[in-house]
Amino acid sequence: MRSLKEFIGWKTSPKPHITLNDEFYGHLAPFRIPIILTVLIMLIGTIGYMVIDHFPLMDAIYQTGITFTTVGYGEIRPISDLGRIFTITLIILGFVVFSIAVGIIAEVVKKGEFQKTAKERKMLYEIARLKKHFVICYHNEFTIQVTKQLRANHIPFVVVDPRDDLEAIAKEYHYPYYISAEPHTEEGILKSYLSSAKGVITLSDNIADNIAVVASVRLYEKEIKRYKYLIITNAKSQEDASKLTKLGADSAITATDLMARRINSIAIRPEMENMLEEFIYRSDTPLDMEEVKVSKVSWLVLKQLKEAKLRDIANVTIVGITPKEGKFIPMPKGDTIIMPKSKLIIVGTSEGIQKAKKIIKMHEKPEEISYV
Repeated sequence: MRSLKEFIGWKTSPKPHITLNDEFYGHLAPFRIPIILTVLIMLIGTIGYMVIDHFPLMDAIYQTGITFTTVGYGEIRPISDLGRIFTITLIILGFVVFSIAVGIIAEVVKKGEFQKTAKERKMLYEIARLKKHFVICYHNEFTIQVTKQLRANHIPFVVVDPRDDLEAIAKEYHYPYYISAEPHTEEGILKSYLSSAKGVITLSDNIADNIAVVASVRLYEKEIKRYKYLIITNAKSQEDASKLTKLGADSAITATDLMARRINSIAIRPEMENMLEEFIYRSDTPLDMEEVKVSKVSWLVLKQLKEAKLRDIANVTIVGITPKEGKFIPMPKGDTIIMPKSKLIIVGTSEGIQKAKKIIKMHEKPEEISYV
């Protein structure tokens, strides 16, 4: 069966780590008693009509059904006095069971837990389909602005926050996926499907929350033995930022530092104020920028940068190189040696960057380079 599915290309929807099936069916537990009583009364009624008035099986089942539900179709066969007393008993029992069932349904609907679990269950199955998404921890003003940029650039994300009114917040600020849970707990990690995420952005105003998230993500990373997550966090001071980076955050950003850099940039080069935004952050710009890692087995390792001929083949430019152990090299020259695990910052069109990435990832030198 499995080989047949693979042959025809059968694809099944991925399942989340936590499906909420137990909770979902747990809310249906109150309906067990009415269902059991209904089946039991139908069984007793059928047997009663067969024994008392010698009804055939199907006639006994039918008569029990129309009597128990009080639809009032009448008697399909002549019934004795004892049979009529039995029928009255079935009608009374049917009314009692119906009343119990209505009360249970009203109570379940009033609590709203069933609907809430059903919505969350559906949300988890949608999140399970995401790949390379970001898990955004905690809702606040930073989250609103960050998610706006992510949506504009079509980058998927899941917002995780423990507050009870997260559904209303998600509707107001257009969060497509959200989880009401503590981000650093196992529940929050599994429900946000962190195993297939690209990284985590934790934006709590409380440094303790951010520390808990960073530590939990790094521990989960080791547990599932996968590549390093990108972790970005905010901090109120440089001291807090230093703590967070030491604990494992890739970048800890303070609002004051970010503002100071922007003001300094404008003061020094006022004519360049909006160039970065126009170049990188606009969704309709024809140019893009991306960082590409050179693997150990890439043909480009220990070769000069000019040998790749990326400008001629892909029409892209290498504006920076970060060796695994070394300082960032801005605007590298053509004779710069590419070391293993170096990171190349490439500028060009999206198509050109994708073509350059394929060339860099090849194990053997591409033949097309020889003709350029």
